Amino acid sequence: MSESGSDTARVAITRLPTGVPGLDDVLGGGLPEYSFNVIAGAPGAGKTTLAHQIMFTLASPARPALYFSVMGEPALKMLRYQQQMAYFDPAKLGGAIQYVNLSDALQTGDLDQVLADIIRRVEEMSPGLVVLDSFQNIAHLTTGWEDLDVQGFIQRLALHLTSWQATTFLLGNYRDDELQGNPVFTVADGVLWLSQVTDHNSVVRKLQVVKMRGQEPMPGLHTLRLDQAGLQVFPRITSGHGSDQEQGERTRPRGRAATGVPGLDALVGGGIPAGDAVLVSGPSGTGKSVLTAQFIADGVRRGEPGVIAVFEEHPQEYLRRAQRLGLDLEDMARQGTLAVVYIRPLDLSPDETLGAIRAAVARVGARRVAIDSVSGFEIALAPDFRQDFRESLYRLVGALTGTGITVLLTMEIVQTSSELRFSPYVISFLSDDIILLRHVEIAGQLRKSLAVIKMRNSDHSKELWLYDITEHGLVVRQSLRDARGTGVGTATLGPGAARPTYPGLTDGEATVLGALLDLGETTAAAVARRVGLAEPELDAALDRLVGLGYAERREDGGIIYRPVARSL
Repeated sequence: MSESGSDTARVAITRLPTGVPGLDDVLGGGLPEYSFNVIAGAPGAGKTTLAHQIMFTLASPARPALYFSVMGEPALKMLRYQQQMAYFDPAKLGGAIQYVNLSDALQTGDLDQVLADIIRRVEEMSPGLVVLDSFQNIAHLTTGWEDLDVQGFIQRLALHLTSWQATTFLLGNYRDDELQGNPVFTVADGVLWLSQVTDHNSVVRKLQVVKMRGQEPMPGLHTLRLDQAGLQVFPRITSGHGSDQEQGERTRPRGRAATGVPGLDALVGGGIPAGDAVLVSGPSGTGKSVLTAQFIADGVRRGEPGVIAVFEEHPQEYLRRAQRLGLDLEDMARQGTLAVVYIRPLDLSPDETLGAIRAAVARVGARRVAIDSVSGFEIALAPDFRQDFRESLYRLVGALTGTGITVLLTMEIVQTSSELRFSPYVISFLSDDIILLRHVEIAGQLRKSLAVIKMRNSDHSKELWLYDITEHGLVVRQSLRDARGTGVGTATLGPGAARPTYPGLTDGEATVLGALLDLGETTAAAVARRVGLAEPELDAALDRLVGLGYAERREDGGIIYRPVARSL
């Protein structure tokens, strides 16, 4: 080795998996072996559960664990509750995991003897894991503690724990203002701070890695959820933390994503540019969820698996409505090409939502994601997160489109005659494309119109278009180019906007003929998708068109129809 020490090899630090979903990512790759860690927070924050979950994951005959409890309750009572958790393994008790209750020894008030007992047990067992829970309670369990140097005892204990060849944990109840100036936190290699935030009737658990020596943890507060599986951490959505996105632009695939709505692709330049985020806004009853189902189903048919995140209704009802449109989303889900994510609690975090969506994306290999709706998503969030809703939505959409996924979001708005609104918030900046659906009154009838408001990466139609919701979903009909008064929700069709007339045809037959004129030579199935008619009505209309000389029918490996008519 040279005098300068430049040839000194770096010591590799082993990172241990915690067994807590999401925590390893937040820590920066896992828990450093032989580190001394403080798990701090108020009572009920989940400190004991976190320590047990890590211990049951890591403990083995080769890496035994020693758990010191200074609480008055015996280990048997603690285990009665811990055995309800999924991570609990009774086979490890008494062997790989041993419990020591210090409450009786602390009653003597001889802290030096207590420390000597802890050191003796550690030296006898040579554990790979040591947990002391909750060491701050020592002051309240010791007779005459007012005259004892309890803080000095805790500091000496911390120095011993940091020097052992073991991964060690001290659990303690702390307030936020106690973090500064405490020597224990200075000595510790890692500090995990757990908290609970109460807002109205909602309670949200959060975790912060205040300190972790030797690696870079994710900054910020990360949501925790506690259930019978244990704790789960939902890493805070960032603009690409720990990914290639930090070093370059977002992934943008080539090509376009067909919408599955007859007539709509032509208005958006041939389809939605792949990797875009498209916002579909409209008041209630304009077919936002119908369009969503068509978009996702068409993607699956084209080999692009999809994910639908549903916030406003149960998935089974959502799937049943799609089934009535001839979109068998339920079968797609059974085939593993579609995942329906149902998230409806009122204490969600954006990170938890993204975690569920990302897991579904990975499970089916999704290339399309629909969030139906943004309005329901906001209501499902805990009040603590609603204040930063726009930022959260921006990070969520960016995390998805950043990997090349095409995202469709629906948003319910209140339609007024005095203004053209896209959303109740200023969130249009987060979408690449906006499609606006509206009600419009024409000749005493309530019709529906759509407009493509913007597309960042494509040319698009600038006109208003009528559309209908049929038995097969949305179908774009005719332009309102020559209509008057469409901007205020009441329109009058001018001469140029009138439908062409065909003598002897009903309105339904004229619609079928119009589809044939648009499509040219085509099949009955293609016409059905275009006009949204059921099979009996469509067959009857096609037979009439052929009989009246408006269309021809021929065999060419199947039945093909060709229009031969022009309007008067």
